[in-house]
Amino acid sequence: MIFSIVENKRLDIPDLSLESVLAPPVAGIDEAGRGPWAGPVVAAAVILPADGVPDGIDDSKRLPRERRAELYEQIRATATVGIGEASVEEIDVLNILKATMLAMRRAVEVLETRPSHALVDGNRLPDLACPAQAIVKGDSRSLSIAAASIVAKETRDRTMRRLARTYPGYGWEHNAGYGTREHARALETLGPTPHHRRSFRPVRAARRSS
Repeated sequence: MIFSIVENKRLDIPDLSLESVLAPPVAGIDEAGRGPWAGPVVAAAVILPADGVPDGIDDSKRLPRERRAELYEQIRATATVGIGEASVEEIDVLNILKATMLAMRRAVEVLETRPSHALVDGNRLPDLACPAQAIVKGDSRSLSIAAASIVAKETRDRTMRRLARTYPGYGWEHNAGYGTREHARALETLGPTPHHRRSFRPVRAARRSS
């Protein structure tokens, strides 16, 4: 993380610099859930409004849960948003990278407005119907990508909290399907659920031992 020594302020706050040199509308794209052992991978595509962009948009990983939830609602109310996902079955068949690209493509396809350009977090691009640019650490550089990171993260977390009510014991309501000790112990004692990624090594190991 980069800081200004003189002013003691962050210099890596996302803004609209990347968007400003492109013809609108520009969509920012990000995903959530590549690493978890359970649940879908979710992507969001966000076209921010010309005016009235919510204050405080940042990389979702930097935001407290309560603030992220507030911004999610504000972004959904003011921006054009598309959400796509790839299921655990698709993750297991395609692999997580290809499934992520599929979720991103689906997010763009459901946008009500077709973007003229897309800014995608990371170093790889999905197959889109518009020009696109991969931006490494884009969620800390582009306001549109940061907004997409919030929508993707909050959408996926809410999905995992709903699934936790049907499949208690794995801690999905707070670990979102990631490989915590609680999740690992539950896999050993309860075994995998239909929402576990069977191609992931810890889940394969639990299947063999159950």
